[in-house]
Amino acid sequence: MKPLGTHNYYVYILTNINRTVLYIGVTNSLENRLAQHRADATGEKRTFAGKYNCINVVFYERFQYVLHAITREKELKGWTRVRKEELINSFNPQWEFLNEKWL
Repeated sequence: MKPLGTHNYYVYILTNINRTVLYIGVTNSLENRLAQHRADATGEKRTFAGKYNCINVVFYERFQYVLHAITREKELKGWTRVRKEELINSFNPQWEFLNEKWL
């Protein structure tokens, strides 16, 4: 078990290779979650991210508390596409795929 105050939870946005579809999720291990998304995209395609090949990270935020991360995820999911794009642009203007940081 991690010591108190060292928990990491991530809200992340994935996109496909053409940057046309956005997927928002929350996890406590971005590395493991990305591996799951990649496996689904190359396998059975059972999830939204898998069906639309959303395996490229373009945005993430870290939280210490899971409830804060879940609240933020729900907030972002309620935003328009334009507003989500503005958030990504402020964090990652070139929409570079940031997967290498986690894999």
